[in-house]
Amino acid sequence: MAKFATRVRNTEGAPLTSVDAFNAVDADAAAAMIHPCCASTAWARAVVAGRPYADRAALSDASNPVIKGLSWADVEEALAAHPRIGDRPKVAVSTEKRWSQGEQAGVADADAEVLTALADGNAAYEARFGHVYLVCASGKSAEELLGILQDRLDNDPAHERDVVRDELAAITRLRLAKLFG
Repeated sequence: MAKFATRVRNTEGAPLTSVDAFNAVDADAAAAMIHPCCASTAWARAVVAGRPYADRAALSDASNPVIKGLSWADVEEALAAHPRIGDRPKVAVSTEKRWSQGEQAGVADADAEVLTALADGNAAYEARFGHVYLVCASGKSAEELLGILQDRLDNDPAHERDVVRDELAAITRLRLAKLFG
């Protein structure tokens, strides 16, 4: 497992592995390869069980229905790997944390007022829904992310779970593209 985690950490921005390599390794190694894309063990097992994949598009297409079918406990496992929006670690020690930093790049230059509002919004969201506010942050400014958060606070819990699954699927697609390029 460590062999593949090291391989993932060595390159940023370029494809990190091939679908053929993913198809060829044993199930545990394959699950370790894709874990940075979605931290749900059930997701990784199901995606690995669907091998072989012809290409990244087929792999990505297979991921979406798996995410939709995850139990809520499995979604929560994936959510546990995501930092709060605006609450970025100083040092990225894992692939997931490095990817989260890049995905949240729009927050990097936010002023103190927006960062405070995001922190307050994160707390309100977590109090209302019981989990971290998950949004596909790539390409969005801090102000946009705050607006989305504020809008989603009005969702009923069942609808919000559907939104979270959609956001998790979007993030996973982006990360699969990074991993398999």
